[in-house]
Order: sequence, then structure tokens, then C-alpha cells
Amino acid sequence: MITVELITKNDLEVFKTELLNEIREILQEDGGSTKKWLKSADVKNILKISTASLQNLRISGQLKFTKVGGILYYKPEDINSLLEAGYVE
Repeated sequence: MITVELITKNDLEVFKTELLNEIREILQEDGGSTKKWLKSADVKNILKISTASLQNLRISGQLKFTKVGGILYYKPEDINSLLEAGYVE
């Protein structure tokens, strides 16, 4: 008897996310240089803010981002720009 295995759209999304993560890990194995892109969790830890606060920064246009496979990524220089913009002497 032949077993038929169906591949769903969700299966393909999970595969894509896993594949992208593996590619990123391979590309980042360059001796520990700073990351080119940060995930939401990294940004929340750096800025010490909640998920809602991070969402507000995105909605208001104060923090640029890109979305790949349902994961949001941010450039470190954009985070630095956000901090510099709020700097009070």
C-alpha cells in the first residue's frame, strides 16, 4: 500500500522560515561581526520596551522595518538614529 503525504501551505511557510534562518546563520558565521539585521526580540531587549511600544514605533514611522516570512527585521543603524533623534543635552 502506498502512503500519500499532503504538503499544506502552512508546511511550505514553515519550511521557508527554517530555510531562511539556516541561510542567515551560515551568512553570519563570519567571525562575530555585528548583525546586519535584528529581530523584534533583539530590538525590544536593546530599547527595553514592550511589544506594543515597538509596534507603535513601526506604525508611527519612527522605526523602519522589513518583513520576511512573517518575521520583522530592523537595521541597527535605524535603531541608533531613533535614539539619536531623542537625545537631550
